[in-house]
Amino acid sequence: MLTITLRYDAGTLVFDGLARDAEPSLVSPHAVWDDRVRRYRAQGYRYREVVTHLVRAQRAGTIAFEDSARKYNELSLEHRTARTPFEHQSESIARWRAQGQRGIVVLPTGAGKTFVAELAIIAVQRSTMVIAPTIDLMSQWYDVLSTAFHSEIGLLGGGYHEIRDITVSTYDSAYIHADAYGNRFGLVVFDECHHLPSPTYLMGSEAMIAPYRLGLTATLERSDGREHLLDDRVGPVAYARGIKDLAGSHLADYDVYTMSAKLSEEEAVVYEESRELYRQFLRDKGIDMSKPEGWSRFIMLSSRSREGRRAFMAYRAQRQVAITPASKIDVLEGLLRQHAKDRVIVFTNDNETVYRISKTFLLPAITHQTDVKERKEILERFNRGAYPAVVTSRVLNEGVNVPDANVAIILSGTGSVREHVQRLGRVLRRKEGKRAVLYEVITERTVEERVSGRRREHDAYR
Repeated sequence: MLTITLRYDAGTLVFDGLARDAEPSLVSPHAVWDDRVRRYRAQGYRYREVVTHLVRAQRAGTIAFEDSARKYNELSLEHRTARTPFEHQSESIARWRAQGQRGIVVLPTGAGKTFVAELAIIAVQRSTMVIAPTIDLMSQWYDVLSTAFHSEIGLLGGGYHEIRDITVSTYDSAYIHADAYGNRFGLVVFDECHHLPSPTYLMGSEAMIAPYRLGLTATLERSDGREHLLDDRVGPVAYARGIKDLAGSHLADYDVYTMSAKLSEEEAVVYEESRELYRQFLRDKGIDMSKPEGWSRFIMLSSRSREGRRAFMAYRAQRQVAITPASKIDVLEGLLRQHAKDRVIVFTNDNETVYRISKTFLLPAITHQTDVKERKEILERFNRGAYPAVVTSRVLNEGVNVPDANVAIILSGTGSVREHVQRLGRVLRRKEGKRAVLYEVITERTVEERVSGRRREHDAYR
């Protein structure tokens, strides 16, 4: 009888004992012949389908099958403390399990996605890697899982290289080491899984054999539309609940207000002149910015001539005037006075505005340039009330635990629905008597009105 051995090789599955001219029914649909090693080979993430195919052939009596690819362990984990999941958490795990223990759970920030992951780890009882987008989030997962289980937690990233049965990694480190450790885990949890479809991260996930996969996110949509790639690498959406579904029960109740700011006469002249110069260039070159390739075409063509460089500078000028007119600072001052006794996060689109606001109102600032220890100290002081407000650009959009924050002021941002929902989520962690508020400050008669309308299409704002 033909004996086939499946082994793991640098992110791929190699079939030993299966000749090129083998009976077609024995060859997995996901395998291709590799002339370099004269073996059939398949991508690592196809492990589940490949093994299913080979096991069926073995049961039919046509082959003997040996699995040497799998190097993950069966576990016997229990929670340190008994905890009853909320209804949406129980439902999400039940739907995920019914889907073959693969797929994505979409829940808003503050709804307990971390505990959903704990329930998945308990359900699967296999070596698990949890992958997070930032070192801060990796550290938070480490703390949560160390508290949840009687098990040593490994770390991969941020200067650590400790592989354990439960290991937490950043996306960058998981990608770098995927070829080496891709067969060490039976379950992979992709936190903030909307990051995964980027090309390099996707390659990392394809090197992992984990038959069980869980994606967690509050907002699945991406501006490039690549979220559809998650269906194959993680699994389709198993369960989804929005902010509106859980507000008042598991999240804080909240209100959303739109505030208007006006351009001064001088700012209006700069805006109109710059915008016309920019739009004329688009018309001359036939660039349609509503299409996915519009921005890349503009960048490419604007770099090829003096006229193009003027158009690009005009684009930046009209945008800068729209997102940071002087009147927005006046609106911010009024809101900070109004909420002097609250815990406020001010969001902007760029670091320059962050530092301007920080200097004007003597507020601590957090950007990607902020030292890790300084950031940690600022957030700790903010959480305990020593700082009533912080100002940031995009680095606090996700992965920060500020449960007492109850006011978010968005001075500027992108047109991304995901970004807007993430910012709202920062102030929605439930607390007795808490009612959160989100202010969106929009410059009248500028492109900001259209951008605001696009990012407020999410049902959280209806």
